[in-house]
Amino acid sequence: MSSPKRIGILTSGGDCPGLNAVIRAVVKCANRRGWDVIGIPYSTDGLIHITEGRYRLEDLVLREHGYDIPGILQGLDVLQFLSGSILGSLNKGHPENPEAVAKILEGYRLLNLDCLIAIGGDGSLDIMYDLAQRGGWNLIGIPKTIDNDVPFTEKSIGFNTAVQTVTSALYDLTFTAASHDRVMVVEVMGRDAGHLALHSGIAGGADVILIPELVPELNPPIITHICQEIAAMRQRGRKFALLVVAEGVHGEGGEKVHSIGEYLAKLVANRSCTLCQTGDANYCDMDQVETRATVLGHIQRSGTPTASDRLLASAFGRKAVDLIEEGRYSRLVVWEAGRVRSKDLAEVIGVIRACHRQGICPGPVETDSTMVKVARSLGIYVGPELELMADNVQAALNVWEAGAQVS
Repeated sequence: MSSPKRIGILTSGGDCPGLNAVIRAVVKCANRRGWDVIGIPYSTDGLIHITEGRYRLEDLVLREHGYDIPGILQGLDVLQFLSGSILGSLNKGHPENPEAVAKILEGYRLLNLDCLIAIGGDGSLDIMYDLAQRGGWNLIGIPKTIDNDVPFTEKSIGFNTAVQTVTSALYDLTFTAASHDRVMVVEVMGRDAGHLALHSGIAGGADVILIPELVPELNPPIITHICQEIAAMRQRGRKFALLVVAEGVHGEGGEKVHSIGEYLAKLVANRSCTLCQTGDANYCDMDQVETRATVLGHIQRSGTPTASDRLLASAFGRKAVDLIEEGRYSRLVVWEAGRVRSKDLAEVIGVIRACHRQGICPGPVETDSTMVKVARSLGIYVGPELELMADNVQAALNVWEAGAQVS
């Protein structure tokens, strides 16, 4: 039995399903060792507030069940079913004010922690790593993001649930598209990565899936090819189509578009009319194409965590506690080849920073990946065939290859 420890835990960045399941797993595993877990509210803001005396330490100790509901159901364990974060989260970027940084470091000192577990995406982990270096903290990172773009891990907390949420929406939208013979364009999140659009698009029966790794911008040849695909379906008797576009895809000329779904819907409608006007028999009814755009928005961050995300959260939480017991700090918990392992945080952050400096995604979809091949084999249009990987994806992978082996 190791000596008793006091662990801090916080969630940072955008929320996603499965955060509470991680917290639950950490508390359960730590309590069985006789350790205390301190829940830090609202990430780094919580540490500032601790310095300012707004919280009492005893009020921040997390209990195994999280909630005691009045009535006969005392101790009901519900954390793993809840979305969001019971600790609250923060998505404000790196604290630039030296006074704020000093308060954050002092808050950690006042808590007298043996280690801090930070659950975050690539940006949040970068910030927490920097603070840990400044303050001499022991730090363990757990990756969470519906974008699934944290390097060196095949899975991040929240991704599977987001895929299920988008897939369900695509199922529902298919029937209204079919009822009115419409082309339904669905914009999904993912930031600069296409994982969410690709996985949910395949599972949801999309006809077209556009992700930034394969279609960086919506140029005229891409729009023409999409319209040709729609025309071919109409000739086969299918008058509707389902198009999925990731928010990271840019407009013509490479400019960032606020609502890429609306933008794509207009381009398809306009190009369809143009093709009809050519007089080509293949496009004779394309002037009848109606397009509608749907932006799913922050509903993708919510919903009851899937069983897969709860299992991943439990495995990640347990691994984080094990690493602390072993005294192996400055590690990122990762999923690789069906196993939970860990990666040196210094190397992970090095990759993240190198990619951000180059303006590329640190965890992109590999353009020759299994899911891309599956989509093409199913007849889903995902962009032109590529002999080589897109430059930005190859650059990210080159940075990845410089990392050390996981253990």
